[in-house]
Amino acid sequence: MEDVTLRLQRRVEALPAGLKAHIYRVRDICRQLAEGHGLAPDRAELAVLAHDVARAMPQQELIRRATQLGLPIGPVESQVPILLHGPVGAELLRREEGLDDPAIYRAVYWHSTAHPSLDALGKAVFLADKLDPQKVARYPYLPQLHPLALEDLDRAMLEFLTRELIALASRGQAVHPAMVKARNALLAVPRH
Repeated sequence: MEDVTLRLQRRVEALPAGLKAHIYRVRDICRQLAEGHGLAPDRAELAVLAHDVARAMPQQELIRRATQLGLPIGPVESQVPILLHGPVGAELLRREEGLDDPAIYRAVYWHSTAHPSLDALGKAVFLADKLDPQKVARYPYLPQLHPLALEDLDRAMLEFLTRELIALASRGQAVHPAMVKARNALLAVPRH
């Protein structure tokens, strides 16, 4: 895993400065979430370093790569190709870097939309990505979401997904089916 982490760090260092800074902010947030939820910090760091490796690709390149890699491109990805950066990144890392940890693969693949298959690591990566303080203009409720994420990943995911679904729908934008499925799966989890 150390070799993969070093290769990933080299990939991150080659990214544009703003994206690199985002990844390092998300890494710090994810470390905090990992500590609070008993997750392995090295796996959390690896997943966060990996999550945006394809984010700087132009939209047409993402579509081309997804097609080349045999990844599904649904109607929402066709409208919003940037959503392919997680799947493309996960698959490139699997093929080029030997990333063979299924939970890390899913965390990278689904970090933009969420998915019912995400385990605690995937949820921590998803939330850490959204909790980047630079995203507060897009998600003004981040100050309330951060403490909730430290307390309960599922409740924080449900809160974020509910707010984001409402926001997307109110703007007349497409909602990714995985986001709806993830929210519905969280609603089915008994609350104490």
